[in-house]
Amino acid sequence: MKLLTQIQLDKQPHNQIDYKANVLLLGSCFSENIGDKFEYFKFQSKVNPFGIQFHPLAIENLITRAITKDYYSETELVFNNEQWCCLEAHSKLNAVSKEVLLNTLNAQIEAAHHYLKKSSHIIITLGTAWVYRYIATNKIVANCHKLKQKEFIKELLSVEQITASLEAIVSLVRHVNPKVNFIFTVSPVRHLKDGFIENTQSKSHLVAAIHSLLSHRAKSRCHYFPSYEIVMDELRDYRFYAKDMVHPNELAIDYIWGKFKYVWLTEEALKIADKVAAIQAKIAHRPFNPNSVAHQQFCDKLQSEIKDIQNKYPNITF
Repeated sequence: MKLLTQIQLDKQPHNQIDYKANVLLLGSCFSENIGDKFEYFKFQSKVNPFGIQFHPLAIENLITRAITKDYYSETELVFNNEQWCCLEAHSKLNAVSKEVLLNTLNAQIEAAHHYLKKSSHIIITLGTAWVYRYIATNKIVANCHKLKQKEFIKELLSVEQITASLEAIVSLVRHVNPKVNFIFTVSPVRHLKDGFIENTQSKSHLVAAIHSLLSHRAKSRCHYFPSYEIVMDELRDYRFYAKDMVHPNELAIDYIWGKFKYVWLTEEALKIADKVAAIQAKIAHRPFNPNSVAHQQFCDKLQSEIKDIQNKYPNITF
């Protein structure tokens, strides 16, 4: 008896992710969830240099600035709630000093420029097609930073607008990194503050736009991973959500990661990831008696296991 419908996933035949890969994750908070998995298993990865970005135009803008090294100036900063912020970046970059924020933003442009050029895989997770236009500048922003609602106009990006933005992202990055692989996905986080119907409309625009891009770029190292569909179809139960009933919980994230690694990780990477997980568990172990002979033997064996992995993959550090 089958008690759920499963999405058919095939192992990626080419350009998989191994421990020599450099993975850049951009987009919604779900990118951070998967990014945490890459970090835990000690892959070479970087997540959202400018913080969480929910919609494609925000991601496109920051990629453009990073590639062209278009540094920020003081005129692009806003003072609100006793902090300096940038409407193109997430609030985690905010600072009480204008100089500190400016230095942080421009340091992230340098870091993103470097990583975009060397990344083997870029994973982009789109969260919403709803955007906010800042009336003062007539520009679509990445984050409203709790400025007054009357200062913005809310808009829904069309499928065509999103497709054009994704095309621009791919073209921009390919200009400096021709062999990079793109993996697009739609965040399973439901943006219910927009409304239930509006959230569905938004997600459908994102899915349609990604597949429009893929149809134009068949066999061009652009791929789709069905994170959204896995949650909607395979995990059709609120026990897979956090208390807010909006974000997938740890169990759901683990489940999606299991699907992702089956599709995208090489067999060798899967074996190394298992060894890393075993080492991580041992590192987290708290002994009853740290001075015992048994614990010292445990530590010696642990260091030997770490050394064995690092001999083959020097980039792995614990």
